[in-house]
Amino acid sequence: MKIKVLWGLLATLTLVSQAAPLPDLNAITQGVEISVQSVEKRAPEQGTGLTDQKLVRAKEFMAASANPLATEAGYDILKRGGSAIDAMIAMQTTLSLTEPQSSGLGGGAFLVYWDNKEKKLTTFDARETAPESATPELFLDEEGKPLQFMEAVVGGRSVGVPGIPKLLEDVHKRYGKLPWNILFDKPIALAQEGFAVSQRMARSIEQNREQLQRYPATAAYFLPGGKPLEEGMVLKNPEFATTVKLLAEKGSEPFYSGQPAMNIAKAVSNAQDNPGLMTPSDLQSYRVIERPPVCSPYREYEICGMGAPSSGGIALGQIFGILQNFDMKALGPESMLSWRLLGDASRLAFADRNYYVADPQFTDVPEKIMLHPAYLKLRAGLIADHYGALKNITPGGFSRTEQAGKSNDLELPSTSHLVIVDKEGNVVSMTTSIENAFGSTLMANGYLLNNELTDFSFTPVDEEGRIIANSVAGGKRPRSSMSPTIVLKNGEPYLALGSPGGSRIIGYVAKTLMAHLDWGMDIQQAIYYPNFLNRTGVYELEENTSVATKAPTLERLGYQVQVRDLNSGVQGIVITQEGLEGGADPRREGKVMGD
Repeated sequence: MKIKVLWGLLATLTLVSQAAPLPDLNAITQGVEISVQSVEKRAPEQGTGLTDQKLVRAKEFMAASANPLATEAGYDILKRGGSAIDAMIAMQTTLSLTEPQSSGLGGGAFLVYWDNKEKKLTTFDARETAPESATPELFLDEEGKPLQFMEAVVGGRSVGVPGIPKLLEDVHKRYGKLPWNILFDKPIALAQEGFAVSQRMARSIEQNREQLQRYPATAAYFLPGGKPLEEGMVLKNPEFATTVKLLAEKGSEPFYSGQPAMNIAKAVSNAQDNPGLMTPSDLQSYRVIERPPVCSPYREYEICGMGAPSSGGIALGQIFGILQNFDMKALGPESMLSWRLLGDASRLAFADRNYYVADPQFTDVPEKIMLHPAYLKLRAGLIADHYGALKNITPGGFSRTEQAGKSNDLELPSTSHLVIVDKEGNVVSMTTSIENAFGSTLMANGYLLNNELTDFSFTPVDEEGRIIANSVAGGKRPRSSMSPTIVLKNGEPYLALGSPGGSRIIGYVAKTLMAHLDWGMDIQQAIYYPNFLNRTGVYELEENTSVATKAPTLERLGYQVQVRDLNSGVQGIVITQEGLEGGADPRREGKVMGD
């Protein structure tokens, strides 16, 4: 592909390489400190009931997820000699039951996989698709104005064709080791015998009580007798057990052309007040797509992840491709210059993301140009030549896509992430979601259905009349920020990680990578390190942490600042010569197990 960028990309590289030294910010940052030691002292998120997580070490295999019961399910499979894919199947199915507000059989996922036998990295796109009859006006009202977000979310209009059941079967056929049917023993038993409602699940139910009571089946399950489930209550789901037994016996086929598929289509099309367009034929035509990974060099590493329709791998590649031009290790976590570099590199990546990334089957995503070192060096020069926050950040202006419009999609944070390494050295990094908390709030077959279609832009054109790449179309996959990542070192997997968090996922993963790769923190410290990120101009700082003290300094540098809850859910595993090191995010209910 020819690299052709407006305003003379290659001609300006000499100017970039001769950019003036970055300004010394010591004068304005004096007295504002944050250190690695503060990680160990920081109190856990208020209300989680969690204590500080400790780094977990193991020799042969390891699994980590945002829910202890799911981690235990994966650990049990690994201990029985199962592969990383076998463990993922058990963990995802368990998450569908024990963390229903975040992911499940009614949702989709992006999976990054290292096949150690073939020494090959690949990715699987199990993102939901829009019904074939969907049009760009799906989320416009009768007057042509965008619906309010919750008006669009709750009900059938927002439901995309789920990808999880198909993904589980497809990857097991290629990489499974244990028999398919035994991988579901744990979630079936939990559904039949009951499990204790976790604090996080109970809190989510209380927070989303209004929309959960809209549909009878959902209300009966989460609000029995009109009251929200409470922490510690034993919850059974016999319908889910029956559904998973069918999955174990028949595979994914019934979920796309059998009675479960009919149940989904019926729930969507009959949703009171807000019906959707999904038909049985939409389910029958669903396919998981294997795609090449997006890999970007950084120091001695390659940071690899998902390409479009995810923006995660591309955005991380851009962020670290920009930071490649600066000595982040020497600057360290206490330097405000580190913060400015990471924040503005992210803002530049989001400027491109918001215009150019969408389903590659429907739009020409200029991925190679966006990740080209020459282009990223030019973007780095914008930061190097500027004191304080960058002003008026614009997208790259790629000639083939200069008519693209800015997307106004809103991506919310109810998602989950899991990482696995098995005895044979195979690695899974998978981010899985139903989008909003409890998805569309519609239930079918004992599980919730997603609302992923609201990740599309609600309007098909922007204010200037330009077509938005991430607008709705029949059969299209909405853009995502999910960023399942595997970092390679010398061509071998070194680190697997990812996070939930909507469009903040990219920032959570970038912070964790920076803290580990450049600032020398172990993976648990890096996860635990207070969150700070900048997507489109507002610098967000995690409340009740030491990073909140940076607010006045960032404001003097020209940033808008917001101190708020930044509830990441990063899970990560590092592969060393001595064995495995795992970390889980205490902001949720993460757990790591290994032997």
